[in-house]
Amino acid sequence: MSKTKVKTNYVCQNCGYVTSAWLGKCPECGTWNSLVEEVGTRTKDKGFVSFIAGSKPKTIRSVSAQPVSRLVTGIGEFDRVLGGGIVPGSLVLLSGDPGIGKSTILLDTAMRFSQKGVKVLYVSGEESEAQTAMRASRLGHCTDSLLIMTASEIGGILAQADQEKPDLLVVDSIQTMYCSEIETAAGSVGQVRECAARLLKYAKTGGTAVLIIGHVTKDGTIAGPRILEHMVDTVLQFEGDKSYTFRVLRALKNRFGSTDECGIFTMEQGGLQEVPNPAGLFLEDREEPVSGAVIGGCLEGNRPIMVEFQALAARTPYGLPRRTAVGFDYNRVNMLIAILERRLGMDFGTYDAYVNVVGGMRVSEPAADLPVLAALVSSYRNLAVPFGTLTLGEVGLTGEVRRVPAMERRILDAAKLGFKRFVVPRGKLQLPAGFSGQVVQVRTAEEALRAIFGR
Repeated sequence: MSKTKVKTNYVCQNCGYVTSAWLGKCPECGTWNSLVEEVGTRTKDKGFVSFIAGSKPKTIRSVSAQPVSRLVTGIGEFDRVLGGGIVPGSLVLLSGDPGIGKSTILLDTAMRFSQKGVKVLYVSGEESEAQTAMRASRLGHCTDSLLIMTASEIGGILAQADQEKPDLLVVDSIQTMYCSEIETAAGSVGQVRECAARLLKYAKTGGTAVLIIGHVTKDGTIAGPRILEHMVDTVLQFEGDKSYTFRVLRALKNRFGSTDECGIFTMEQGGLQEVPNPAGLFLEDREEPVSGAVIGGCLEGNRPIMVEFQALAARTPYGLPRRTAVGFDYNRVNMLIAILERRLGMDFGTYDAYVNVVGGMRVSEPAADLPVLAALVSSYRNLAVPFGTLTLGEVGLTGEVRRVPAMERRILDAAKLGFKRFVVPRGKLQLPAGFSGQVVQVRTAEEALRAIFGR
């Protein structure tokens, strides 16, 4: 018979650091007053010993010989991010801001599976059965293969799953689940860790795919202990501004596929709609060019997207000029302004500088350096970039323009949208023989600005 003991620990709600004594400041993440008391019963024989009792080592060749068929959701963008579909026996975590569409896409996935005869158990700890059914009626129709349930106790949920034996289990959300054997509130570090561990064991032993929804904190990180992201097989994150209709689904971790892919969706009245070709999604039609607006070729996952970068340089009456960046790295804006002042002799010391990525996009790749630089100069000099001009490239501190990946793919996709002139870093390009666009290759930022504005 195993011995039991009660132990009191203090756990950081921010990073999951555990200590036996209370501390005012967490030594791991440095946050103040983040350690809370966690009292629970621990048994000596608990722990991750093995998913399967009596398991023995096997050769990789014997295991890889067994074919694995993925569960295709039918949502092309979702399948793309997953790597082709859901792997049976996998544990997938989907996170994102409130109201961004996490529950919508998983319920839509469950309904599509039910139409194929795949048995799905959808468990919600936040909505009643009536509310879930109301949301399902807005998304479409489903069959009796979809079972819905409102519950929060993880033991009862797994007992029902063992009885129903679904092919897919959806849990919405992990922060609302609790284990009755732990004397803490739902959503605490210990509860999230224990509930995730039980779902992981259920998925690996029974071969049932499990999709769980995770909440995020104010700074956008997944709520709960960091071990949650280590335990699951795949971590997906929804990004986007709720003021706009588009959503971006990224894979932060994927043991069964690439993390370079992303899915683009738009939030419509009937739910999330996928955008299979988002290249020109964020472009606006104008009658004439305006200063401070430059189109750049960026990558979202492995797919090029043409993004409009806007900048505004305005004189300031104050001694300290203001720098603001929306959708772009603030520190990189300061770096680009310093390059303009030091390498090209421009004086931004008396100008406020504002940079915005149109459409609520968040761009972090280096290829956006040259478009942002050109937008700042365009507003500073009040010079408009001619229609049909696309720029891309990384700008170094010495003023050189460096190559970026997939330049040919960006140029060809932009040409399909009507772009005729391309200002890109110097290097070897493999474009089709019949390509009619004008490609201007540059070495420095000064050459790039001369090619863009013609002076």
